[in-house]
Amino acid sequence: MTTTTTITSLGHKGEGVAEIDGRKVFVPLTLPGEVVEILAEGERGTLLAVTAPAPNRIAPFCPHFGACGGCQLQHMDRPSYEAFKTGLVETPLQFAGIEQKVSRFIDASGDGRRRATLHARREGAGYMRLRSHEVHDLDTCPILVPALARAPDIARAVMQVVGEADVSFTATLSGLDVAIRTEKKQARADRVAPLAGRFRLARLALNGEMVLQAQPPLIAMGRAQVELPIGSFLQATETAENILADYVLDAVGKAKTVADLFCGIGPFALRLAGQRPVAAFDSDKAGIAALDKARRFARGLREVTAKPRDLFRDPLTRFELPYEAVVLDPPRAGAEAQVRELAASRVKTVVMVACDSRTFARDAALLIAGGYAMSDLVAVDQFTQSTHVEIAATFRR
Repeated sequence: MTTTTTITSLGHKGEGVAEIDGRKVFVPLTLPGEVVEILAEGERGTLLAVTAPAPNRIAPFCPHFGACGGCQLQHMDRPSYEAFKTGLVETPLQFAGIEQKVSRFIDASGDGRRRATLHARREGAGYMRLRSHEVHDLDTCPILVPALARAPDIARAVMQVVGEADVSFTATLSGLDVAIRTEKKQARADRVAPLAGRFRLARLALNGEMVLQAQPPLIAMGRAQVELPIGSFLQATETAENILADYVLDAVGKAKTVADLFCGIGPFALRLAGQRPVAAFDSDKAGIAALDKARRFARGLREVTAKPRDLFRDPLTRFELPYEAVVLDPPRAGAEAQVRELAASRVKTVVMVACDSRTFARDAALLIAGGYAMSDLVAVDQFTQSTHVEIAATFRR
């Protein structure tokens, strides 16, 4: 059904919300107050034309915006953009009964994202189209660091060699780290290996196994350099990692005993170890090994005790937390089991970094119920033009 309607609000996915015949219809690429012509199908609306644009609508900076599904927010001005993203953090907290405002909104885009995963398909290489399982073919992506400018070309070359695949890229100090994942039977290491020389890659991996390494892919973390394991987590932008690390260091302060939980490859632990010994835990065994190796070869660091441990199934109990401060940086699922133990412990300071506002609100409520007070709630915007936002907060008692 084609209809003309008015957008009344924005949903948490950045889509405009209209009410038609008593039901909500979600329309991407629209803003509150706009009169739009849409094709309505159930609760999905497709924008056909903007009849009366909102005053905060701006021209997108990327020619692919609107077709490519990688970005959702390029059509709104800066004040609206920051207000929307701040709301992504504050609204789930309100639903959890926590009236806490974001104290700082920090642009962490830096030079762009140093990590990206492109889909290589017959129709091209890029991100999925808006509300589609088809790929939008890219020639360039302005939200990526310059070092990833050739990523679409590399993904298309992968398609020619092995067929459909997902290709992950990381820009490192020693060059591009490229990991191919595919279910195609013709994806043999000897067939993809020539791509490493052709594109001068630091490392090339196929389905989690290294094919060829010209140089170890290195990431600087404080005084250390970490050799990036295949598939390990890394903050999307270098700027965000530095901002979050500075936040953690400041919040931990002069605490003499510190644990870094969900430590990954050590972006916080390796910096914290410049001033005191650190105990680090994560289920990623390859990440723990990389952290331990980086610590051993770095100068001027105190001891980092890095141990593999599944903190979802086997959290540190309240009796295993003899620390003045604990740093938490869990994945999107949050850290409910570990947070329950922290709430029952004697740890004075908990510094939490989170990438999902809903699980963050749940975990924050558990800490507050355990006697902690939240302060310095910060939104760190590294996933620019998307509906994702990084969060940092300090809890003390």
